[in-house]
Amino acid sequence: MFGPNGQGQNTNPGFYNGNGYVVKEKAMRSLLARSYGEMCVALLLTAAMAFFSAYTGLLDDFLGATGSIGWIIVCIAQVAFAVVLSARLWKMKPSTARILFYAYALLMGFTLASIFFIFNIGTIFVAFLFSAAFFFCLSMLAMSTKKNLLKLGPILWVGLVVFVIGEVILWFIHASGATMFISAIGLLLFAGLTLYDVQWIKKVLEPRCHTEVEYKQASIFAALNLYLDFVNIFLTLLQLFGGRGGGRR
Repeated sequence: MFGPNGQGQNTNPGFYNGNGYVVKEKAMRSLLARSYGEMCVALLLTAAMAFFSAYTGLLDDFLGATGSIGWIIVCIAQVAFAVVLSARLWKMKPSTARILFYAYALLMGFTLASIFFIFNIGTIFVAFLFSAAFFFCLSMLAMSTKKNLLKLGPILWVGLVVFVIGEVILWFIHASGATMFISAIGLLLFAGLTLYDVQWIKKVLEPRCHTEVEYKQASIFAALNLYLDFVNIFLTLLQLFGGRGGGRR
């Protein structure tokens, strides 16, 4: 995980906003509120772009013109976009970082349009509702628990690497039974990452913020992590629910 400039703990009770110092608890809640707000906007952009790309034929036209090479390029660009945004965000103006984050959400929506060709729209809708409810419960648990979930970090990151390798292997062998098993493991993994990220925002990221600009940058960075957690939970639930067959018909 990347953090804002400055490694030391912030000993100030908050940050100065022109009317006095905001207490640490209020500042933390403000950061979480901003982060979830940014995440929700990004999810709306992703959903709108996915629906538009699928139902207007934009994705069909793109694949028809570029074939599998175009799809591979888009997927690689999506990963590169996220890595570069995470690494460079702290050197950007908050407005620039926000624009790039939203652009990434639109690109994600374009690639996720493919789910409308695989799953029926009812299954997609139910998976989204379950994802939202599950994500909300995980967030509340992470914010309220007194247990230190940050210790799970190394285990979760190793699990993520193994999960990605497993997904790549399954993409080649097309084993449906194994796909369900990997999806169940993935759901547990991304649930753990959500718990970790929320507590990381609360206990690590927020104390490192000293200025209003840093709080804005931090909210976008946190939103990116939460956004990716939500999308991955949604995709694993979608695979578990199944419901294949022509969502556009």
